[in-house]
Amino acid sequence: MGEINWQLNRHKSPHPPAFSVVNKEEIRKAMRFHQTVPGYAPTPLHSLSSLANELGIQRIFVKDESYRFDLNSFKVLGSSYALATYLARTLQTDVNSFSIIKEKVKSLPVHTFATATDGNHGRGLAWSAKMLGQRSVVYMPKGASAYRLQMIRDLGAQADITNNDYDDTVRFVSQLAEQQGWTLVQDTAWEGYTDIPTLIMQGYLTIIGEFLEQFTDMEKKGLTHVILQAGVGSFAGAMAGALQQLTKTPIKFIIVEPNQADCFYQSARTEDGSSKAASGNLSTIMAGLSCGETNPISWDILKNIADCFVSCPDRVAASGMRILGNPLHTDPRIVSGESGAVPLGLLFELCRNPLLAELKKLLALDSSSRVLVINTEGDTDPENYRKVCWDGMYSNNRE
Repeated sequence: MGEINWQLNRHKSPHPPAFSVVNKEEIRKAMRFHQTVPGYAPTPLHSLSSLANELGIQRIFVKDESYRFDLNSFKVLGSSYALATYLARTLQTDVNSFSIIKEKVKSLPVHTFATATDGNHGRGLAWSAKMLGQRSVVYMPKGASAYRLQMIRDLGAQADITNNDYDDTVRFVSQLAEQQGWTLVQDTAWEGYTDIPTLIMQGYLTIIGEFLEQFTDMEKKGLTHVILQAGVGSFAGAMAGALQQLTKTPIKFIIVEPNQADCFYQSARTEDGSSKAASGNLSTIMAGLSCGETNPISWDILKNIADCFVSCPDRVAASGMRILGNPLHTDPRIVSGESGAVPLGLLFELCRNPLLAELKKLLALDSSSRVLVINTEGDTDPENYRKVCWDGMYSNNRE
């Protein structure tokens, strides 16, 4: 059935630094920009009171990104902010208004932006480029969803699936962009390529800005735990890095990945805190997390502040999808895709699986716990969503 493996963070700093790339000012700038984008609305923050009672904890909050700009995923926040900032710099103006940038950019030659993606990031890039009157080129790794490919093409992008895994597809697109004079908009970083990945992380901070406004209205007590899913880690690093600076009470951050794409879990196991590649072949239903190498910007954040790294089988994500889609009592129904549901699936396991009793105790997960998870995507692959939720694929009894 696959095992849930965990590693407490031996590299955590007792006095973590304030990470300037994800501070309060960057949250303000990202929110100010996104609020000017046509169709913007804050995504909902749900409280699952009945499920919390069932699991013996105080509160469960779900920030639901499946409503983001009708694109069913949070990823567009990063790509839109990165593209707009890049164009604003070219125009020597501020990234304050989407409409102003869109109008001013008409004076420039149309530019091509390129990326590698498992689906959601590429769709966000294609949408952002189309909205700003630019071109986009998107490549996907082998095994990518044909539905996600078509959604990207429907937004006007030149898009294809390669014969490579995700990390090799990133390298392929990076080389091609350099040859063609395109601008690479990739949500991971490496030596010599950090500016745009940082902008993408900063774009994600709109989620935290909205959450802080919503959470004040819903709950006066602070969070105790946040469970974040990681692929290359840009999302998890941005969320954790911002929250640890802005909340008054200490938070335990738990990072979860697929068994076959567990680069953060493997990195957490190193003696010297160096980044290490995933141990598996990247084959997982959690397509958005199917990445074998960490974003070094994110690893620097997470190794300083995360409490635990967890590597889990696909059945944990599938369980989370079914639980969110079939709520208890008055809890709202939440449609969550594979990558979006794995934090809730892990929370369920921590509370109910006797094999994880030791970890539950170490994390102080109990009746006073107030937990946040972020549903990063809806049913971005509807056929697979039905296979999991209707047909029972990846149940607790089979892989």
